[in-house]
Order: sequence, then C-alpha cells, then structure tokens
Amino acid sequence: MVAGELVQEHLRADTGAPDHITVGRKSPEPDADPYPTCGAQPAPGVAALHRDPEEVEVPPGEREAMLPCAGAGGGTLVTKVYGRRFAVLAVFSLYSLVNAFQWIHYSIIANVFTNFYGVTNDKVDWLSIVYMVAYIPLIFPATWLLDRRGLRLTALLGAGLNCAGAWIKCASVSPERFGVTVTAQVICSVAQVFILGLPSRIASVWFGPREVSTACATAVLGNQLGTAIGFLLPPVLVPNTPDDLELTGHNISIMFYGTAAVSTGLFILTVIVIKDRPPLPPSQAQAVLPGSPLEDYSYKQSIINLMKNKAFILLLISYGILTGSFYSVSTLLNQMIIYYFKDQELNAGRIGLTLVVAGMVGSIVCGLWLDHTKTYRITTLIVYLLSLLGMLVFTFTLDLDNIYLVFFTAGVLGFFMTGYLPLGFEFGVEITYPESEGTSSGLLNAFAQIFGIIFTLIQGRLTTDFDPFAGNLFLSAWILLGVVLTALIKSDLKRHNVNMATENKTLQAMFSTPVVLFIQL
Repeated sequence: MVAGELVQEHLRADTGAPDHITVGRKSPEPDADPYPTCGAQPAPGVAALHRDPEEVEVPPGEREAMLPCAGAGGGTLVTKVYGRRFAVLAVFSLYSLVNAFQWIHYSIIANVFTNFYGVTNDKVDWLSIVYMVAYIPLIFPATWLLDRRGLRLTALLGAGLNCAGAWIKCASVSPERFGVTVTAQVICSVAQVFILGLPSRIASVWFGPREVSTACATAVLGNQLGTAIGFLLPPVLVPNTPDDLELTGHNISIMFYGTAAVSTGLFILTVIVIKDRPPLPPSQAQAVLPGSPLEDYSYKQSIINLMKNKAFILLLISYGILTGSFYSVSTLLNQMIIYYFKDQELNAGRIGLTLVVAGMVGSIVCGLWLDHTKTYRITTLIVYLLSLLGMLVFTFTLDLDNIYLVFFTAGVLGFFMTGYLPLGFEFGVEITYPESEGTSSGLLNAFAQIFGIIFTLIQGRLTTDFDPFAGNLFLSAWILLGVVLTALIKSDLKRHNVNMATENKTLQAMFSTPVVLFIQL
C-alpha cells in the first residue's frame, strides 16, 4: 500500500470528531475518475487534487526515465497487484528448476557417464558448457521476442523446449547413443535462453515496488533449487556401478523418465497460468511505460543505450566474472572432490547441494534487504567482497583431508556467490530503467555465459594438468578484479526514484487538499 493510500485509509477511519460533526473533504464530481490513465488529462475538478503547490524539479536521469508519460498531465496512475502473481512466479520457478536440474545432472556424476558412454571427462563437461555456448548467440533474438511478443510466448517456448529435450533424453539410454543425449541437451540449453532473462521481467510486470526485489530473488531461487537438486539426486538415483552397464542404464532411465514427466506437467501449467501482464500495472514505474506504443520500440536502440551506460558496462563485466566463476565451480565440483576424496561421489553431490542451498538463503536475504533499504551499490559490493573471501577459504582448505570442513566452506562460498545473482539482476534494472528488463537481464546472463565457458575450460585444464588448487586460485584472481570493478559503479536508482517521486507527490497532494467542517444543526 503506497503512502497516499495510507493517508486515504486514515481519513476514512477518522472517528475523532463528535457525532454531530462530519469531517469531509472537498471532492471532485462523483462521476469523475480521480486516477486518469497514462497520457490522459485529469477530470475537471480533479487537477487541483493532484497538482503540487510547487512543481518539484526532477533530476535529469529521472526525467529521462519518465519520458514515456511526459505529457500525461501529472495525474496519478491506477496501480494494483493481483493474487495471480504468486501462481505465475511459482510455475516459472518450477520449470526453471527442472531446466537447471538438466544442466548439472551430467556433471555431478561425470565418472558414471564417462564409463557408460565410453567418452572422456571433457566431453561430459561439454554437456554443461553447451548451456553457456547456446545462450550467447541466442540471447539477442530471445530478448527481442520477449520485448516484442511478451512474457507468455517466451515462457511457453522455454517450458516447451525443456519438455522436448527431457523426452529425447529418454531415447538416449544406450552406450552407443551419446550423440542423442548431446542433441537432447542442446535443446534444453536453447530452452534455458528463454528462461534466464525472465526473473526481473516477471518481478517488474507482476509485483509491487515493495516486493519486486524479493520476487526477483524468488524467481532466481527456482533455478538455484534446480541446481541443488541436480547435485543431490543423480548420485542417489544413478550410483556408480562400473561393472554393470545394464544396471547403470536402468538407473539413468529412471532419472530421465522422471524428469520428462515433471517437465510435461509444468508445460501444461505454463499454458494455463502464465499471462503477459496483469490488467492493471503493479507500480507507478510500470504504469508510465505503456505510454510508448509498442511499434515505436527499437530493440537496436535499446542495446545501444545500454552499451552507452558506463555503470551498466562495469556491472556486465563484474556480474559475468562472479556468475561465470559459480558456473565453473559447479561444473567441475565432482572432479575437485574426487581428486582429494576418492570414491566420494555421493558427498560431492551433497557438497554441491550445500553450496546451492546456502546460496538460496543468501538470495532471499539479499532480496528482502534490498526491498527494505534500496542500498543496491553497497550491498552488491559487500556481497562481492565476501564472495572473494569465501573463494579463498574454499581454495586453501580443500586439500586438508577434512570433508566436513569442505561442507562448511562450500556453504559460505555459496551463500555469497549464489546470493549475488538476484542482486546483479535488480541492480541492472535500476541503473538502466526505463530500458527493458529482459534486455538488461539477457545481456548480464550473456556475459555470465561467456565468462563461464572461458573459466570452465581454463579451470578444467588447470585441474587436469596440475590440481584443483591451481584452478581455484585462477578464479580467485578474477573475482578480485570483479571487486574492483564493482567499487567503480556509480549508483543511479532510476526506477526507485520514479516510484518514490510518485508516492511523495501523492502524499503531498493529500495533505494539501482543503478540509471543510460541516456542522449539522
């Protein structure tokens, strides 16, 4: 509930006057609409209610952000949040979960798949890397589709391709069908392109200004939970039975068919639940955007605007470094743990689970913190710095022959490294408003994939040729660079400024409205 609505509620509930005195407010004509839509002029008698006694000078950045409704006449825009938003968020989070599960379920039991298909470790690594490779060229058409065709079509493509890839995997359970499983994983990786850019769009389009960061964190949480389950279940469902390939194939079939069944159910729910946007916008920042006709939108110009934003460029690189490091650690975790702890595939999965679950907690904590404080820059910098410290502790304690210590250090690393993901999304939306959330998030993810590919290949080679210590030290040096770049980002919270300016003007208008006492004789 915004400040103006709180004041109205207070006036309606005021019972402090004697019974024979009615406290009233001078109001417009009964039929007048006090909340004109974007671009409309206030109804007669209403303009004074919404006009400030003195015009407030709007900062240049905020004026540019509010440009779509520059000619709206200063009217308050109708906003509303709908209960359906929770269903949209839940369905998206669940099919994002399944897609993330399919990303990591090969790598966490890499030794099982290398034995079953008769391939080398690097070929199984590519089943994870293909997610990153597919994202880079496809993110631009995917974000164009999101901006031009809307949330629903993009979500249907993501859920549908994810379902198709899962069923094709069911046909790949045979030692000579490695090519089929590669094809299926490529389809799942294409589905991911239509998934990763949606959290900030869903949060902005469906949720109010006081819950948008938490909603974005929750949407990201689904993907993280899928990674966590991908670490936990495969070692349980597909134990290492190198002497019995038939049993291994049977266990792999159970995992693949279960994934396909769940994916099918979620695709059906996506068709039923997810819509482009609610009938009314949830915030003033969203309400001003429809003033620009869709046909006037230029995707190319949006990209150019983002590339000219120095703060966003710094965020692109720093976000790519930290998120790419997380992708690399996740992909190579099995190999790192097996190097120091022989025959510990199950514990490797549990350590991965600890890494991601701690990160899920971090994501929610950071999202709640941002919703209450809006301290994007300082929070991002602190979390980045603590991620560096977590990576260093993990690096220097991995070879101490203490599996329980590895659980602890992985949890600390995951809390901050994974907790950073929604921070980067929301910070990017804030400093690039009113550019499309899908475009900014897509570029952030693209850079994360680029760094993820580079880091995974280099760290994988360092781990194979030397040891995991060398690979982890390589990542730590890059994360240090990311800390420096994050410290250089200038914070300009354009979306937050628009919401706060509108709330302050509404509150000011309510207090400046004349109050008249009518005495009943």
